[in-house]
Amino acid sequence: MPTALGPLDMTPPVMLAPMAGITDLPFRTLVSRFGAGMVVSEMVASHDMLNARPGSREKAELGLGAAGTAVQLAGREAAPMAEAAKMVAGQGAQVIDINMGCPAKKVTQGYSGSALMRDPDHALTLIEAVVRAVDVPVTLKTRLGWDDGMLNAPEIAARAEAAGIRQIVIHGRTRCQFYKGRADWAAIRAVKKAVRIPVIANGDITDGATAAEALQMSGADGVMIGRGAQGRPWILAEVAHALYGTPAPDIPKGADFADMVMGHYTDMLSFYGEVLGLRVARKHLGWFMDTAGTSGAVRRGVLTTKSPDATLKLLPEALRANAGQVAA
Repeated sequence: MPTALGPLDMTPPVMLAPMAGITDLPFRTLVSRFGAGMVVSEMVASHDMLNARPGSREKAELGLGAAGTAVQLAGREAAPMAEAAKMVAGQGAQVIDINMGCPAKKVTQGYSGSALMRDPDHALTLIEAVVRAVDVPVTLKTRLGWDDGMLNAPEIAARAEAAGIRQIVIHGRTRCQFYKGRADWAAIRAVKKAVRIPVIANGDITDGATAAEALQMSGADGVMIGRGAQGRPWILAEVAHALYGTPAPDIPKGADFADMVMGHYTDMLSFYGEVLGLRVARKHLGWFMDTAGTSGAVRRGVLTTKSPDATLKLLPEALRANAGQVAA
């Protein structure tokens, strides 16, 4: 089902989930090259956005104005959320997403993220303030509830729709589950029945088969992929091909795979600077080597060297030697 948010056409509705410390601007750019209905920035706290220095990396990270990009905001107070939304909309954000799903303790202890599900009345004050503050579409990402005794996503979704929310993404777990067990796609169906706006299923969607099952069980209008994209930036395009018959992505193999990874690595160093970039890139290189099946001394070398030049010399050996497993 094609979906649109204002001028943003999310066809096909296969989207990249926001993941703190992972879906940064270089990774979102790489995913977008293969194809995605929409990509979402890493969560940014409204207070941090308002207090960031002009031209700081925190603002550059959002990819304001980038094609097919939503900016995700988190917060616990209506006024700062509204001001931050107004700021990013004024700087080119096409869609603003409100985070009510992050389960991390450092977020929920500040009464942000999924902690807002414990107080729907307060959560609605934030939603209403953001919707009133901007002209661009506002979306919501949340979970099934706080715990098994508070599965209030359908109620919150209905109230959010009435407040002007244009799309809702539901991760098929409660906050207290974090990422344990399996996502309950069938439970998302209650949210779909409660609203008329598009509902997107999220959680444990890793390929075409799981995406199709998630849609069938939830009745959702599309899917959002998070951890399944780690080391496989083409997976959204591959799922879109399986679900909607879009062109199959050209999955890089051999030297092309190594070249893609090295290009991403240099993009990260350029974006973050060498010192921070070396640290941030390590997890991505590990996921790429997981995809390629790389092990042993060459893997250890890639993950432990502190020299960009040495890393770039090791990567062709680490990735080309195992190219037959790249598309597995």
